[in-house]
Amino acid sequence: MGGLTFVDVCSGAGGLALGLEQAGFEPRLLLDDDTDAVATLRANRPHWHVLGTNLLDFDPSEHRKTYDVDLLSAGLPRVKSSATARRTESGLEERLLEATVYLAHAIRPRAVIIENVPDLAHSDRYQHFRDFARAELAHLGYEFSWFVVNAVDFGVPQNRKQGVLVAVERRWAGAFRSPTPTVSHPRTVGAVLEQSMAARGWPDAGRWAAQADQPAPTLVGGSKNRGGADLGPTGAKRKWATMGVNGHTVGNEVPGRGFEWNPSLGRDNMVKITVEQAALLQGFPTSWQVTGLKTARYRQIGHATPPPVGRALGRAVADALRGEPETPTAG
Repeated sequence: MGGLTFVDVCSGAGGLALGLEQAGFEPRLLLDDDTDAVATLRANRPHWHVLGTNLLDFDPSEHRKTYDVDLLSAGLPRVKSSATARRTESGLEERLLEATVYLAHAIRPRAVIIENVPDLAHSDRYQHFRDFARAELAHLGYEFSWFVVNAVDFGVPQNRKQGVLVAVERRWAGAFRSPTPTVSHPRTVGAVLEQSMAARGWPDAGRWAAQADQPAPTLVGGSKNRGGADLGPTGAKRKWATMGVNGHTVGNEVPGRGFEWNPSLGRDNMVKITVEQAALLQGFPTSWQVTGLKTARYRQIGHATPPPVGRALGRAVADALRGEPETPTAG
């Protein structure tokens, strides 16, 4: 088998696709209906074929290059919002999950990766989808792995658990192994962001970094229906406060020389994480530019699959697909 190919849907800011590229896959097509995300993908990889359309409206027969690929990947956005919006978005999320399975049925990739919230792998809430996926794909010859990964185990300075479905064609499925951690000690917020915090000459960057001695809580991009960007729900904000970070907003720039960091005085004397720093906490390289206004940029980053997780998943699938396929035995 030569170079491995993939189709990526709900691509967002490209975290999963970037990780798969690092694992040796070349995209045939990327798909997203968010104009800012499409602009981000095109800005970073002008040679990628990026289509700005909704997965629910996508017809693979109009894009024949999607057929005969090695991998179909989908990283669906996480949403934290009001109860009413959550019901609406939960329904959309379910339809996108099912549409990904139908697309796999149509283009018949050798493997499928679907990534979403941790509950995807085990919760009763997603049992219907797991049953649906099995019913649609098992008779086509796919075998399934459902598991949870935590980004912190792959060098990302963030506790971010993700539920993953990997389906592999039976002749290669026996060689698939879910990814194992690549680091033995978690990276901390302070270690990753100290240099950027000091970029404008702030003298307390080292002292702050020493207090920010743990991984970040899960970054949440939020819904398009919400207001400005923040660092997540109440529990996450409390966690950020222990690191001297104001989690109620996202900053425009890092502290300057005159900033007085004194968390005991309240939010105004805590540091604010910038969009660029949020990208570092997701494992994006500094060269990856996210386009749009601040809230739109943060939303893309918060929804993204951390590239190191995408790379680990991609390597696990690539190892299976590059192995010797099993020959079916006669019945």
